[in-house]
Amino acid sequence: MAGGDPPARQGGTATAAAATRQPGAVRTAAGAAAAHSAANHAAADRASRDAALVLGLTLPGDTVLYLLLPLHAAVFGVSLAEAGLLLAANRLVRILGYGWVARFYTRRGPRASCLLAVLGATAAAAGYALSHGVWWLLVARLLWGLSFAAMNIATQATATALAEGAARRSGTSRAIISTGPMLGLLAGAVLAEFQGPRLVFAVLAAVSLLALPFAWRLPAGPGEALHTPGPRFGLPARLDVWSFVQGMALDGVFVLGLSVLAAAALPQGAALAAGAALASRYASEILLAPPAGRLAERFGALPVLIAVSIVSAAGIALIGLGALWIGAVAVVGLRGLLQPLPAPVAAAANPGPARVPALARMSTWRDMGAGLGPLVAGTLLPLVPPVLLYGGTALALALTSLALLPRFRSPLRR
Repeated sequence: MAGGDPPARQGGTATAAAATRQPGAVRTAAGAAAAHSAANHAAADRASRDAALVLGLTLPGDTVLYLLLPLHAAVFGVSLAEAGLLLAANRLVRILGYGWVARFYTRRGPRASCLLAVLGATAAAAGYALSHGVWWLLVARLLWGLSFAAMNIATQATATALAEGAARRSGTSRAIISTGPMLGLLAGAVLAEFQGPRLVFAVLAAVSLLALPFAWRLPAGPGEALHTPGPRFGLPARLDVWSFVQGMALDGVFVLGLSVLAAAALPQGAALAAGAALASRYASEILLAPPAGRLAERFGALPVLIAVSIVSAAGIALIGLGALWIGAVAVVGLRGLLQPLPAPVAAAANPGPARVPALARMSTWRDMGAGLGPLVAGTLLPLVPPVLLYGGTALALALTSLALLPRFRSPLRR
């Protein structure tokens, strides 16, 4: 071994060299992990934005119908009660269809689901522009209902795909989604005043096609594995009950009732007044949904959801007491804070494979309430004083919100 190191020294040198290399190896591994985590977050953010853009471009066809159908029921060849049925039908079909749509989403992934949904939404808006009478309009509403189910699952699933930052992504997603309905309501109300409601929906059908490139950018291939949560219509969790009442109150009674009460208060400018009020609801989501997501990240989504829901109930009660515009402004503002909160609450209570079914189940209960709301409002508004309808709705929302307080071991799960 002349000219070389003794064996002991060679071993010591090798050990020292290994020790010298170890911190660098650790730093390299940590850097690779950080880069991988950043890439995952960037991919989740992009998928959430694209899904939100898909829904934001197609949703105006539905929201503008809530404004124009009650005001122009005769133009579409339907009565006010039939208008309530049509506005409820898209949600009612989702009660039966959400499970099937969720399974399709799992098998085919967000890209295929949203591409089909965009085509369905475009056909539905074209149907509003061309159809006359309750039956053809009902077909369009059912088509829209299934299309919305796919896009709604995609927006919630992509926003909550990673637990870290889920509330932030949900808030950003709601702000993007709400931009389309806000602009559609304002433009649709003005265009309907001069050209009638039919042309409005022809334009909105063309706008829906702009969502196709964003649907194509979504991830392809199978979606997430589903966990079978038991009977579909078993005993609901308290969050499901709240979702039912929230859908009935804010997406049903409030929206249809606002158009009817606005027509009585301002006969000459009902479409513009109600359209501005409904558009402000989406403007509030654009402005307030991202801060709501940050509040939820800091204080927890559930406490913020309970507080905002109770104050929203007070706004609904004001409408029943005669303060129409004060109550309407309060409700639409608070709804901007409320909208991004349910999905993170449900996702946190149902981690892993149970998340997508829980989101679909919560949406199903919300649709049941929102489907019942227009039927209740369209039937009762001509018969009972608004104070009874809105007061009862506000009380139900307040009680189910208080029931979410975590007094029991598992307040959100079955």
